[in-house]
Amino acid sequence: MNKNILLLLFVSPAFAAIPQKANAAGVPIEFKGISHPVLSETPDASTGLNAVYVLFSTAGASFQFTSEQPSKVYTFSNLGAAYAQEVETYRDGNFYSVQQLEANRGYVIETGSSTSYIWVVDYSSFAPEIMTIDFDQESDCSTLILNVSGKADAIPYYSINGRKLELDRDIEVSYNTLRYNEDMGAFSEYKATEYLSHIGEKIHLDAPLCNTEISVSCDRFLKEWDLPEVTGISPYYNAIAVNAFTSAEQMPHDADNEQNGDFDGLGGSAPCDIAFHAVVSDAAIFREWQMSRDPEFNDIFYRDNNLDFSHIFQDEGITYVRFTASNDAATCDYYSPAYEVSIGSSELVCPNAFSPGSSEGINDIWKVSFQSIIDFECHIFNRWGVCVSHFTNPADGWDGKYKGKFVPAGVYYYVIKARGADGKNYSLKGDINIINQKKRLGASPNQ
Repeated sequence: MNKNILLLLFVSPAFAAIPQKANAAGVPIEFKGISHPVLSETPDASTGLNAVYVLFSTAGASFQFTSEQPSKVYTFSNLGAAYAQEVETYRDGNFYSVQQLEANRGYVIETGSSTSYIWVVDYSSFAPEIMTIDFDQESDCSTLILNVSGKADAIPYYSINGRKLELDRDIEVSYNTLRYNEDMGAFSEYKATEYLSHIGEKIHLDAPLCNTEISVSCDRFLKEWDLPEVTGISPYYNAIAVNAFTSAEQMPHDADNEQNGDFDGLGGSAPCDIAFHAVVSDAAIFREWQMSRDPEFNDIFYRDNNLDFSHIFQDEGITYVRFTASNDAATCDYYSPAYEVSIGSSELVCPNAFSPGSSEGINDIWKVSFQSIIDFECHIFNRWGVCVSHFTNPADGWDGKYKGKFVPAGVYYYVIKARGADGKNYSLKGDINIINQKKRLGASPNQ
């Protein structure tokens, strides 16, 4: 079956003559012998024109105006008003008329000391005749090119100085595609519409992200005249373009004794748990998260083909993470911007005193100050060598209790073994002084 689809051809219907008064700046003009209302536009002042009038057809059309002073009418071409030639004007009292309009010409109307400039367009000489639409082989992952046989040519008009301008036909090209919906957290289908001033042999569109047909509809003038539009639909297009939306969320560090500096990106103090998320368009069949130490991703050391994955970063330095996707033929690819996860060097500092039970919430727990510590073990002993506390998370600490009761004030000892994200090993020993207890609730040292 031929994929080219025949479109509706424009047929000019027969209408009775309807006089139409044009209301634009300059001399008021009344058109006669026309089948459809005259459409008028006020062009930019730099054109020197007071108005551009679009007539369905100038065949048999005329225009008239009134003036109490002797008046003349001239016509000009694309050469400009400097080359205008006087046309025959009929006068009946204060009524002046031009009986035979020339198609696609400018007119100069002189009424005493006042001069108006207009341009008259014969739409029938630019009527669209689109016949078939097909896909060009030069289409690629970003651009869909349509081959169009037929025409919907530019509608030109000219300034009084002969400068070429163009009326916008607002030819509607519509098709379905996808866009990311933040509220839904997914790609959703919507109708994309582009408007063209005219159609040449080819139409360039952003490549649709879903399977769709492309429709073309001509034009705003036919709509305003309430006439059947010249429309057509392309063959069914199978999407090849790939797009994605990605995000990364870092799990918060709640420890008040962990140092993260002023770092506000991804990473900071290790271990750092980050969840990565991707949403893809319809044609994205192959999907992969990649990690590398190289911003150019020449040494990818980790791959994950799930849309969502989490990773705990424990090594000092910068790790680059990106998402990539491609269609089933691997002809179109998507690469996300690279996420930079920066892990800082390690640090471990131990305080030498605290005051449990003295003032709640103020220096009542002994904690180390740390950054990027990935292995940790701490033992605390009294002076008799009894282990009164043991913990393996640097975010934890000692509340000054042993078997549920505060220990007596005095000197205690810590022994810490730890390893940082930068590979640094810590072997720390030191004193802890318990001071300023309001109330001694401690048990005997050997309890």
